[in-house]
Amino acid sequence: MGSPIRVLHVVVNMNRGGAETLIMNLYRNIDRSKVQFDFLTSKAGVFDEEILAMGGKIYRIPYVTEGGPIAYRRRLRDFFESHSFYPIVHSHLDKMSGFVLKEAKRKNIKIRIAHSHNTKSEGAIAIKLFKWFIGRTILSQATHYYACSHDAANWLFKDQAYQSYILKNGIELDKYKYRKNVRTAMRKELKIAEDTFLIGHIGRFNQQKNHLYLLELFAEINQELKNCQLVLVGDGQLRSKIEEKIRQLNLDDKVMLLGVRGDTQRLYQAFDLFLFPSLHEGLPVTLVEAQTAGLPCLISDNITEEIDLGRGLITQSSLQDKEEWVQQVKKLSMSNRSRILGDDGFLKNYEIKNIVKETENNYLALGGA
Repeated sequence: MGSPIRVLHVVVNMNRGGAETLIMNLYRNIDRSKVQFDFLTSKAGVFDEEILAMGGKIYRIPYVTEGGPIAYRRRLRDFFESHSFYPIVHSHLDKMSGFVLKEAKRKNIKIRIAHSHNTKSEGAIAIKLFKWFIGRTILSQATHYYACSHDAANWLFKDQAYQSYILKNGIELDKYKYRKNVRTAMRKELKIAEDTFLIGHIGRFNQQKNHLYLLELFAEINQELKNCQLVLVGDGQLRSKIEEKIRQLNLDDKVMLLGVRGDTQRLYQAFDLFLFPSLHEGLPVTLVEAQTAGLPCLISDNITEEIDLGRGLITQSSLQDKEEWVQQVKKLSMSNRSRILGDDGFLKNYEIKNIVKETENNYLALGGA
């Protein structure tokens, strides 16, 4: 057997985000004798050691935020000058993929995949305008368009979205299925009584995830449900503001900050409700995981309806109406907590073992084209 096809994934870093989790789920399950992943990143990540252990290479160049767009483009150009041997470049930078794919095209890298993981750009107006300008080039630089949902495809690829391949944010389903003994052990570890209504959230501490709004909501929920607590899992640039907000709302003894965790599959078992008031999302892998665990999810109506996997666990509310959120939480707190599950429905479509085989075949077909 010959050498595996090496696919270069371009990300900012390999931390525990939605796109990065998908990549790692694919990487762990793919036949690495046929397809090997390498990574072009800008910062160290929690998955780096695992990547190296599986035979992947990690390259690092400073991101556009460190030195500006001209320096970033120059570094990309220098990188592809010496790494033009890759048959496939798969960029996960949303609109900023325009930079990456332009330089890959300049060095005649045959397969250039732009992958959309979101439905909106982050940042101030000037930054969004800059991203829009760079993102306009993607349609002419990419050879293939990938997206996690149809909404994400429509956002990045516009009238070419119909050509997109929807690569679902697959997970190892069995790993997340509800187990009563895990719930008992996890709540004991967290020192949470069984009769406490435990609300959870997992996500980066950034603007998109809307943590400050979430905390304001919880403050109102806490007035209605005395025996409740909130667990926030994650970290990020807004941590200090989140901590300050918790103090302002006098919620110090009601909110637990667990940081970045590698055992989220156990935490879903301990929660009674997953609260997710994001400003925008592509198709969040956390909500796939939560539904697999049979966990009721109250989410913003900014999130695509594609996330409802047919288990009767998704409730959507408008961010314009906090009272609606509070009333929905009260209603859900009175429902059965025994994780009686509905039909698996679309859930089976998110089994990573099936998704990875299709992805592997795609890479092999493209790389050998």
